[in-house]
Amino acid sequence: MALNKNALIRYRTIDKCLQNRQRRWTLNDLITACSEALYEFEGKEMKVSKRTVQLDIQMMRSDKLGYNAPIEVYERKYYRYEEEDFSITDIPLTGIDMDVLTESVEMLKQFKDFSLFNELNGVIQKLEDKVYREKNQRSPIIHIDKNEYLKGLEHLDTLYQAILKQIVLIISYQSFSAREPQEFFFHAYILKEFNNRWFVIGKRDHEARIMTLALDRILSIKPTFAENYRQEEFDADVFYRHTYGVTVLNDKQLKKIELWVDRHNAPYVLTKPFHHSQKLLERYEDRSIRIGLYLHLNLELERLILGFGDAIEVLEPPRLRTRVQARLRRAAENYEAQDSSTEGVQ
Repeated sequence: MALNKNALIRYRTIDKCLQNRQRRWTLNDLITACSEALYEFEGKEMKVSKRTVQLDIQMMRSDKLGYNAPIEVYERKYYRYEEEDFSITDIPLTGIDMDVLTESVEMLKQFKDFSLFNELNGVIQKLEDKVYREKNQRSPIIHIDKNEYLKGLEHLDTLYQAILKQIVLIISYQSFSAREPQEFFFHAYILKEFNNRWFVIGKRDHEARIMTLALDRILSIKPTFAENYRQEEFDADVFYRHTYGVTVLNDKQLKKIELWVDRHNAPYVLTKPFHHSQKLLERYEDRSIRIGLYLHLNLELERLILGFGDAIEVLEPPRLRTRVQARLRRAAENYEAQDSSTEGVQ
């Protein structure tokens, strides 16, 4: 990485020298200029060889970096740009460059509400201006699923800053099942997004268990400096290693799961596994498959399976099979009840 950075400094230095046509630049002059630029940047003396600058000039002349710099030698001794106004900083962007920039800007804009990206705002605006000037405006090629009207998004930055600076929070929270909100001290560890919904994971004061709070159920957040932050080693990858979604259960809920998937959905399940523990156990003659998982039996997993309807059947464990079967039966009964109530209605 240091070599790439230093090379970029040398390219920019050579470019700046050759733009100055009030002076004649020998190879030794360019070597000295590059050495001084690297010294200013690194704070230590770095000797640049003759061979290095010769290769830099060769690289700038080529199209490997898109420069195609018209560097010429005149009087068999001095270097200059053949075109007086040329600079490697004014190279027009290619169509591929513009596509990459356009999509990068769109993705960066998804995080515009994070103070982490505040310093990028000017950069993003410059990129947008560059894109606008270089090409006709067009709709993004990459479409990111988002919902800016989700409740709780206004808390994202406050929570992020609290985690970064290790500040205890006073949170007023009301779950869907609670009649009244609760207020408590909270030590936040990470922010997590799942299924286009945001959560904060941490611990309530004086409690050992990890809690998951949905941002859309948070009523208010206030930082407090009167409480000491409980700094703990929290590894999200370890915490969620046996979980689909955000609901982490105890080891009693951790089971080996076997699912049958019909032939139409088998390719999708194989190319986009439900979880890193997924294994292909068997292929059948009709091209359906049997897969194995090792997961907590949480609600998110049930909803995932139910979302496939008749395309997936739970084979193991019996407890999960019974729960899914009961839900499907109630769903069918709802449709049957609705159909019977509308019979004879024209």
